[in-house]
Amino acid sequence: MCASPLVGFQPPPRPTRDYPVQPVPFTAVKLTDTFWAPRIEVNRTATIPVAFEQCERTNRVDLFVRAAQVLRGEEPANRNPPGYPFDDTDVYKVIEGASYTLSVHPDPKLDAYVDGLIAKIAAAQEPDGYLYTTRTINPKQPHPWAGRERWVLERDDSHELYNLGHLFEAAVAHHLATGKKTLLSVATKAADLLVNTFGPGKRTTWPGHQITEMALVRLGRVTGNDRYITLAKFLLDERGPGPFPPGERANPRGLDYNQAQQKVVEQTEPVGHAVRATYMYSGMADVAALTGDATYVKAIDTIWQNTVSMKLYLTGGIGASGAGEAFGRHYQLPNMTAYNETCASVGMDFWNHRLFLLHGDAKYIDVMERTLFNGLISGVSLDGKTFFYPNPLESRGQHQRSAWFGVACCPSNISRFLPSIPGYVYAKQNDTIFVNLYVQGTGEIALDGGRKVTLTQQTRYPWDGAVKLTVSPQRAGTFAINVRIPGWARNEPVPGDLYRFLDTAPQAAVRVNGALVPMKLDKGYVRLARAWKPGDTIQLDFPMRVRRVVAHEKVEDDIGRVALQRGPIVYAAEWPDNPNRRVRNIVLPDANAMTSEFRPSLLNGVEVIKGRALGLAYDEKGSIAKTEQDFLAIPYAAWANRGPGEMIVWLPRTDAYARPTPYPTIATTATVTVSVPGPGRGKSPRPINDGEAPKSSDDPSSYFDWWPTLGSKMEWLEMTFAKPSSISESSVYWFDDTGRGAVRVPASWRILYKDGTEWKPVQTTDTYGIARDAFNRVTFAPVTTTALRIEVAMQPKFSVGLQEWVVK
Repeated sequence: MCASPLVGFQPPPRPTRDYPVQPVPFTAVKLTDTFWAPRIEVNRTATIPVAFEQCERTNRVDLFVRAAQVLRGEEPANRNPPGYPFDDTDVYKVIEGASYTLSVHPDPKLDAYVDGLIAKIAAAQEPDGYLYTTRTINPKQPHPWAGRERWVLERDDSHELYNLGHLFEAAVAHHLATGKKTLLSVATKAADLLVNTFGPGKRTTWPGHQITEMALVRLGRVTGNDRYITLAKFLLDERGPGPFPPGERANPRGLDYNQAQQKVVEQTEPVGHAVRATYMYSGMADVAALTGDATYVKAIDTIWQNTVSMKLYLTGGIGASGAGEAFGRHYQLPNMTAYNETCASVGMDFWNHRLFLLHGDAKYIDVMERTLFNGLISGVSLDGKTFFYPNPLESRGQHQRSAWFGVACCPSNISRFLPSIPGYVYAKQNDTIFVNLYVQGTGEIALDGGRKVTLTQQTRYPWDGAVKLTVSPQRAGTFAINVRIPGWARNEPVPGDLYRFLDTAPQAAVRVNGALVPMKLDKGYVRLARAWKPGDTIQLDFPMRVRRVVAHEKVEDDIGRVALQRGPIVYAAEWPDNPNRRVRNIVLPDANAMTSEFRPSLLNGVEVIKGRALGLAYDEKGSIAKTEQDFLAIPYAAWANRGPGEMIVWLPRTDAYARPTPYPTIATTATVTVSVPGPGRGKSPRPINDGEAPKSSDDPSSYFDWWPTLGSKMEWLEMTFAKPSSISESSVYWFDDTGRGAVRVPASWRILYKDGTEWKPVQTTDTYGIARDAFNRVTFAPVTTTALRIEVAMQPKFSVGLQEWVVK
């Protein structure tokens, strides 16, 4: 959904009970800056077209076509299930994003294309309103994750209700953007089926993956049908640990995976799948606002405090663990293996914005802004055509952006989220305007009583801390403007003590018509209540110095390390900007001064941080050599736009925490290629010859595998040397994630060398080992060659991967 229940468009008349604070619709805010406006335009011209193209190419659209054929009594081209039972939602989400763009940028061609998609969706809906293509295409053998029959969730993975949630979101967006009811009619027909199916005395199943709840509320708002809101609360209240009908809820991952370990009002900390969690907390906020249920508010307030105190990355990302795409333990915030799914950052901003609407407190906007500028937009490339699924804070080069994913929730989520960003800028409550985000542009705010106020911002934020707001009320009058003083400008990186600055920055300043205003804060805002007349100005000055950030002592991965931040932007050192294309060997002493400058030709124009640092490397004798060198860092969100390579956010402060560069060998200087380049979620083979030995076969910090390819009889890797070399030994350390994934040691493998243009097996009497947690060494008759090749056969139903490959 767009960033809040109301952010997208001017809603119908408000219900009797609602959020105390109301957002100003994004259609009333026009951005003219050089940071967000270009990104929103790239989303319109590149990301949305790419996403639609991929939905066509990967047969997601065809699912609706085949379902419609079955309903007409025709035999579809095939009855095979989709790749995943939630593939329908990618079409819905991109329609939602396209609808937002149509509301502010009319496009007849796009409008007609969306109409065509909606016709296909409508034709795939069963007569009673049911819409789930995998079951309609083949009721007897739908996707294996689907239940035996409608609404039976045997593994909490059917996504039957989740799919409808995204349908509802898209339908509301399309209706409000175009005035058409074509998709809204499909949505209300499906929602009516849910109302007739679920509730007291009816079926009590709750969604395996949340979003249905918040989507029902939004649908209820637009249609005025309170039954949808009542159902949303019922689904939330029913979530919890049983009892369940026989055969249901047999999920081996446990009930905490989808926040069902307790009743929702009894939960006190975030657990399980991070996207599901934030969607649920957002739905709870919506229901609380419309029903006045204080127990919901108490629960999500408590969960939020635990999140920002113990489970939030400096980039605003959440969900530390790739196992279950889940929250980790308290203070478990690894960098190399940080999952930080892009969708979880979208959900984090949904949730924090809603908490602001409930409480009117700037601390929620502080967290939202941190996520928005860092952990969320890192998920899409600057050209809008490639994406990240996880967003780690360190890389050996194994991460690279992908054009699409088998599980494509992140690209489609980005496409629907970015157009709604203007709706985060302002909010209102009675006669008070909240200025939440600083971005150049104009906002039209309608206060209670019909008074209209235009606010015009002039600023280069986030690169510059100077902001000028020109206030233009339709007529002179008394009202209040609350201007947010960001937490970072109050020497508070995040609410709580999870992170702190090493230094203290000068205080921000606020002026009205040139006169300094006392810095009196109320919930993070300076309240400016006065008689305003056209042309009055507010000037804000947020000193933007380069700041060093350290983490709580219980965050083990950040001990002895420092991160850099300037304004709301978190920085990363990346390979193209630093000596020897290395950054993981850098030490940044506290005494080394850092400065910043704007570089318009770099990464579409960014403020960089620069200074001097130390580079550490092993020499031929195994000793560590230190070299003073230039240092440069870029905004974290812009990394990996120039290809895969090393990146790091948390830099060692002393040698004790450094990772010196290994001494060069024929293996570490070689180029590695693989049979399927970049499979899975943006993996690169670079780490397997970086000279760093893994801790174990299941070490998740740096590896390459062919997942999701399973059972292949032949995949290969090639190591091409810088020059012809004499080789007689090769060692392989296998990646194997038994217990949490589908990668195992191979069924068999062999080594070949390149002789001219031919590949020939090496001559050896050694066994090709498949031991875990050790190097498997093979010696062979010496060969002089330019390249070696490993060919692997996977075990049935499993993939295969490598941690490290050494040759001598």
